[in-house]
Amino acid sequence: MKQEESLLGLIKELYPICRSITGNGVRKSLQIVQNYIPVQIQELPTGTQVFDWTIPKEWNIKDAWIKNSNGEKVVDFDDSNLHVLNYSIPVDQVVSLDELKNHLYTLPDQPDLIPYRTSYYKEDWGFCLSHHQLMKLEEGDYHVYIDAALEEGSMTHGELFIKGKTPDEVIISCHICHPSLCNDNLSGISVAVHLAQQLLQEDLRYSYRFLFIPGTIGSIAWLARNEDKTQHIKYGLVLSCVGDAGPITYKKSRQGKAEVDRIVEQVLAESAESYEVRDFTPYGYDERQYCSPAFDLPVGCFMRTPFGEFPEYHTSADNLELMEPEALADSLSKLRRIAEVIENNGTYLNLNPKCEPNLGKRGLYKLTGGDTESEVNQLAILWVLNLSDGNHSLLDIAERAGMSFQAIRQAADALIEVDLLEEVR
Repeated sequence: MKQEESLLGLIKELYPICRSITGNGVRKSLQIVQNYIPVQIQELPTGTQVFDWTIPKEWNIKDAWIKNSNGEKVVDFDDSNLHVLNYSIPVDQVVSLDELKNHLYTLPDQPDLIPYRTSYYKEDWGFCLSHHQLMKLEEGDYHVYIDAALEEGSMTHGELFIKGKTPDEVIISCHICHPSLCNDNLSGISVAVHLAQQLLQEDLRYSYRFLFIPGTIGSIAWLARNEDKTQHIKYGLVLSCVGDAGPITYKKSRQGKAEVDRIVEQVLAESAESYEVRDFTPYGYDERQYCSPAFDLPVGCFMRTPFGEFPEYHTSADNLELMEPEALADSLSKLRRIAEVIENNGTYLNLNPKCEPNLGKRGLYKLTGGDTESEVNQLAILWVLNLSDGNHSLLDIAERAGMSFQAIRQAADALIEVDLLEEVR
């Protein structure tokens, strides 16, 4: 199966499921993910204290609808799981249109679309519908019915740890709490799963931890229960909105100049494609929890069009039609390249630092002029020799030289083969 088909295929599998920050929708989604990678499903009971937050009651829904006075369904959960205010309490009553309107959510500026709305931490009920649907509602009484349960249970998340040669970790995090929304964030889940598939086949220097968690409360809970692990996190990325046609956007970590920030920017610059790098702000996805002051982890956010900046965001238009298989594959390819730079960066020492060594007798000096590619490789060798003083990493050298990391890495490998370079860290 082509990579594009596999990436989109997982999104199609997950799309119909009604997910929230807790409940069977998350469990079912993670069980599907288990068909691709050996993710471990973990539960945290309702009422567990996680820093300033408490794990909420578990929410599950079976059915919901609004019927007019003729008994006709004018809004039906079976048509779209966005129709119900996520985390609605159960309700079964007859109300007037005026009272019903207090529980209805629409998008007047996008009258054909159903909005996505939640009430996680305030017990309430409601329905989301297109503004056109609202305008068609006639005066009269309406029977509203939500067959949902909000009760003691647990919050579920998925975790996959891929052990490398060192205890130092790369964390890849995505949220798994949204219902039928593709770019935000089934795209992030699918790309993370496929990246994990690739890394599971590699002999890795770093360990990789993939987290499939409910937004906000999930990262807070993971950090609260894994403070001892955070000291090992050297790189991190939150993935979201990676399946639309827009160029890559990267939001830096709170540190701003963390190595992960530099690596992402290096990879994007080498791609010769449009991209944008933004400074950190304490608003967005789970990077704001990983980058909270007490942790200040080197975790950035990897996106295409950022949340809130595409018209389909948090609406029924964030559907399968919005997904661009080539964009999904491109996001995966760039993340794979970022992982390759993380894996292959290192700091080296020139073993012959007194002037340039004789490269010709070692077969590293091209005697034929006019070969542009050879000249580039030659320059990379000279840069590596000059800056490999035990204080500059290969990433430092690539940035200083204005060359691709791959060219610098190849030069370093060539010098190692002739005993002119050794790794110090």
